[in-house]
Amino acid sequence: MIHVYAYIMPNSQLIVVDNFDDNVQGFNWESCNKAGGWYNSLTNFIPDIANAGVTHVWLPPPSQSVGPQGYAPSITKIYMERTSPDFAVGEKWEDLSLGQDSQDSHRGALKVWVEAAGGAVKAFDFTTKGVLNAAVQGELWRLKDSNGKSPRMIRILPQNAVTFIDNHDTGSTQRLWPFPSDKVMQGYAYILTHPGTPSIFYDHFVDWGLKDEITKLSAVRRNNGISETSKVNIVASDSDLYVAVIDEKIITKIGPKMDLGNLVPSNYQLATSGKDYAVWVKK
Repeated sequence: MIHVYAYIMPNSQLIVVDNFDDNVQGFNWESCNKAGGWYNSLTNFIPDIANAGVTHVWLPPPSQSVGPQGYAPSITKIYMERTSPDFAVGEKWEDLSLGQDSQDSHRGALKVWVEAAGGAVKAFDFTTKGVLNAAVQGELWRLKDSNGKSPRMIRILPQNAVTFIDNHDTGSTQRLWPFPSDKVMQGYAYILTHPGTPSIFYDHFVDWGLKDEITKLSAVRRNNGISETSKVNIVASDSDLYVAVIDEKIITKIGPKMDLGNLVPSNYQLATSGKDYAVWVKK
């Protein structure tokens, strides 16, 4: 079942839904120019979106925020307390430098925002987006910190992290911070098998022809009970290879390196794969 929810902006975005599994951002920067209306066009893709395991579609904003500064934590906290939505997510987008201290500070700022808003609201995980952007370009070692853990919001507050590859601002025709276009499926292989709540971008799902690959990854997540708080054990993180075991149920590999040695035990079988990514499930 697909639940529809609204996106409210500017600056800090708040999305409200009834309940949650996976979501798709059902618009891009050019949606307002669609002949015949964007909502009418989107209805044609409902069967495909539902088949991908998506339960919620993020629609273009029906209104503006209550103030020009967007939804500050104090305003968000009041909103959450007075409406008690089952799911809400805000956007706090700040510049990210890739040094370890900067990453810690960046994800820490997201954590502070969530806690100042009362702790129930989620936040788009821009730290994961930024690190992944760089990692898939021959720097997959970035996906493990000095403690052997994920260096992003999904490590410190996974239940509040909404992970994504691109949105109408970072990608689409604006391209303010686009994911490397030839490595987008590596990004989805990561977010759809790791903790946090993954969000799928309309452009990738429909316009780029990635529906089938994304749907297969979503099915692996759903069929193996991978959740926002699943446990990750990183077993390889080099320039050209990242391998992680999630909940001892699935193994995810991204990167061009093909020789995996004994990283994938014989009691796992291939579930889905594509250019420079693969996912195995326990037999």
